[in-house]
Amino acid sequence: MQLPQIRLQSTFAKIAIKTTPPVLEVEQPPAELDLQQPPAEIKIETTPAKLTIDQTKAWEDMDLKHIFRRIEEFAQQGYEDWLEGIARVSRQGDELMRIEDGGNPIAEQAKENSEDPMYDFNIGWIPSLFSVKTSFEPAKVHIDVKINKPINHTKINKPIINYTPGKVTIDLAQRNSLKIDFVNLRFVGTNFEISI
Repeated sequence: MQLPQIRLQSTFAKIAIKTTPPVLEVEQPPAELDLQQPPAEIKIETTPAKLTIDQTKAWEDMDLKHIFRRIEEFAQQGYEDWLEGIARVSRQGDELMRIEDGGNPIAEQAKENSEDPMYDFNIGWIPSLFSVKTSFEPAKVHIDVKINKPINHTKINKPIINYTPGKVTIDLAQRNSLKIDFVNLRFVGTNFEISI
């Protein structure tokens, strides 16, 4: 027995895709370096230390005096002795002028003028304590620094970029199709029959 058949044969469409990759070219020119560093300016001012030692009093205590100092002391001592002598002669003259008041002024004056004076002396130090005078001025240092900033004339070069975009090409490699076949197919009408 032959059964009627309808045969369908289809072909799918095929797409062809062709791509061209993008190209990126980057070139970086080096920077042009122009850098200068002026040196710092330093000024240093120093006042030296000063040590002063005065031994004049210590030398005088040991009786090692400068000649000018000796002359000055002798002149002062002579002046004081002269004043004391005038005062003593004046006083003794007044005592003799009042001899009638009693007493024995001539003998007393003779004794006074013939005896050496008594000098008092206690413990002494040669030279005396703190007779050496010292003074010290410390050194002074003044530092002045002037900092010079660097001079920078560096030129930066931008990168050179070349870009070629990629491409995508789409084609139809194969069209779709549909093929229909009829086997043992008949159309039966009222008074006729047809094979398809």
